[in-house]
Amino acid sequence: MRATLALILLASALAHADTQMDIEYARVNDHALLLDLHRPSNVRNPPLIVYVHGGAWRAGSKSDVPIAGLLDHGFAIASVDYRLSTQARFPAQIHDIKAAIRFLRAKAAALGINTDKTAIMGSSAGGHLAALVGVTNGHRELEGAVGDHLDQSSAVSAIVSFYGASNLLSILGQSTEFGLTVRLPALKLLLGDLPEKVPALSKLASPVTHLDKEDPPLLLLHGDADPQMPPAQSAEFAKAYLGKVRLITLPGSKHGGDEFYDVEHLRIVADFLR
Repeated sequence: MRATLALILLASALAHADTQMDIEYARVNDHALLLDLHRPSNVRNPPLIVYVHGGAWRAGSKSDVPIAGLLDHGFAIASVDYRLSTQARFPAQIHDIKAAIRFLRAKAAALGINTDKTAIMGSSAGGHLAALVGVTNGHRELEGAVGDHLDQSSAVSAIVSFYGASNLLSILGQSTEFGLTVRLPALKLLLGDLPEKVPALSKLASPVTHLDKEDPPLLLLHGDADPQMPPAQSAEFAKAYLGKVRLITLPGSKHGGDEFYDVEHLRIVADFLR
């Protein structure tokens, strides 16, 4: 019943939005990279949230928008597809997401959005990717050269990570036995091998290794009973962060769940962004 109610609420939020589907933001060889843009129907030039879906880096799609309730708070949401780890290894995913931000900034006037202060947000693997994008503005290896708007900035003004990874060099040691059954094959696909076998690449892929005092404000939400993504990943990130950071721990919550996106928690996210 609870899951059904959540789906109804999300569908309702999207039904009252002004939505453009399957906007091509870049192309890599013959592969079109697409995003969906949802704008609140009663707000002119709304501020933008770029949303990155989860799926262990190897699954999921832009059609999954659990944060759709933020439309009611006056934010536009661009839900972005990126090359999955079954299609390309890291850092392709980061190159794609940064290209999407540059595209949205270049086309802001035509799309009717305000990108002066853009937030990035993601869940699970998407939370990891969102955080990495957020703390690596201008990083030569991670900016990439995807898309036609390399003159635009991929910088963001705020980061929100729902139960995401932060350190791929420590994650396996923090994982439950069940978590390892998910994380080991997922990391092998993403990195091409286990983190200890490719330490330089794993460090590049870890948000916690890129921190400085210029990083934007960060909000982390994680369940303390998460069997899949170690809660210690968010705790480690919050402790290391040099800028403004807030960690919200949900007692008894596992990996995802309606409670992360309910009215109470989306209000906290909206207040944080403001």
